[in-house]
Amino acid sequence: MQLYPLKFDPILKERLWGGTKLKEVLDKDIDNDITGESWELSAVEGDVSKVANGSLKGASLQELINEYGEQLLGKSVVERFGKEFPILIKFIDAKQDLSIQLHPNDALAKERHNSFGKTEMWYIMDADPGAKLIVGFNKDVEKEEYKKSLEEDTLLELLNYEEVGEGDTFFINTGKIHAIGAGVLLAEIQQTSDVTYRVFDFNRRDKNGNLRELHTDMALDAIDYTRKDDFKVAYPDDKNVCNPMVDCPYFKTNSLSLDKNFEQDISQRDSFTIFMCVKGEAVIDDGVGKVTLKKGETALVPASSTQLKITTDHARLLEVTI
Repeated sequence: MQLYPLKFDPILKERLWGGTKLKEVLDKDIDNDITGESWELSAVEGDVSKVANGSLKGASLQELINEYGEQLLGKSVVERFGKEFPILIKFIDAKQDLSIQLHPNDALAKERHNSFGKTEMWYIMDADPGAKLIVGFNKDVEKEEYKKSLEEDTLLELLNYEEVGEGDTFFINTGKIHAIGAGVLLAEIQQTSDVTYRVFDFNRRDKNGNLRELHTDMALDAIDYTRKDDFKVAYPDDKNVCNPMVDCPYFKTNSLSLDKNFEQDISQRDSFTIFMCVKGEAVIDDGVGKVTLKKGETALVPASSTQLKITTDHARLLEVTI
């Protein structure tokens, strides 16, 4: 059969720090007040996405990869990743500050966890006044100085804070210490990995009164201790064209700010395409099938698609490929 643009059922995650914006702003079907993450497209073991539309409804992403391979992913993607889907897509709502954390690189993650590393990017969809992210250190830090700050509970004094608003975009490479601050709703694009080293959690306790696990020792050799200004993404915001945002070895992301219909020739792409709708609404049609994307929804266009027509009068889409 010919593949078509696919939507998937969100995998919703309750979190200690979660809130209500996924329900109230993105219209997710949620019946609690602590949902922090909506996994939109995932092949993480135990959390594999299932198709929500069309004749393949109910099939898992991994089943599709096993059956359709290059038709779904693209030849170059299969050559590089085999039958592993390389990207994890989420929306995240932080009612409280997330823990301060970092992620190991590919080599360390492979050695320790038999996993990919976790390079990621964030697109801010909504932020309360004064909401901030933590991204990196505010100065070069020695490992012993860092360890002392943990012992003396002064880590927060070493960190860099960034006030954010809608449209701000951040690239978080492996080793960079970071945290999403309270009041931020964002779209996250990352390598397929659930490996996180949590180094400080504001001494919070879970619903059972327990402190959450920290990964202090494992993090020591994974942290980049140098101060860098390489995280905030400056990107063009021209109407009705593909505006490049991030181009790294693990994913490429463009922003499409559309106020009219838009057509794309993707016949030479040799990769699947993911669209995340972060504003407005659009219909994506590849000639085989079509999907409607509203704010907070995601679609996977197979590599076999060659031509896209996007019908809209107001939408912002994040377009992700390999």
